[in-house]
Amino acid sequence: MADTLAQKHCIACKGGEPPMPADEARTKLTEVPGWQLQDGTKISRTFELGTFAAAIAFINQIAEIAEDEDHHPDLCNYYDKVVVSLMTHKINGLHENDFIMAAKINRLTSK
Repeated sequence: MADTLAQKHCIACKGGEPPMPADEARTKLTEVPGWQLQDGTKISRTFELGTFAAAIAFINQIAEIAEDEDHHPDLCNYYDKVVVSLMTHKINGLHENDFIMAAKINRLTSK
């Protein structure tokens, strides 16, 4: 299922539409292992990369995907750890785009 999401592309959100309900988000989480629902409005995951250089390289890979998809996560780096948070700011909540990005980011760690 995650591969199916990873093959999709983010679609521009126009705003004004309701965010994904929390129960639907919890169901979608099964398609993106390792991600957790935060406050019902975003999903996040912490990646441990082993070194600072590996963490920065990972952030740069995420940046490339984010630019290609025009959907940008919040990223925090703590030495060898990267915390990635996703939400759709235009609707102040979750959209399928967030799960598409999560699936694409997960694929980076499985290579």
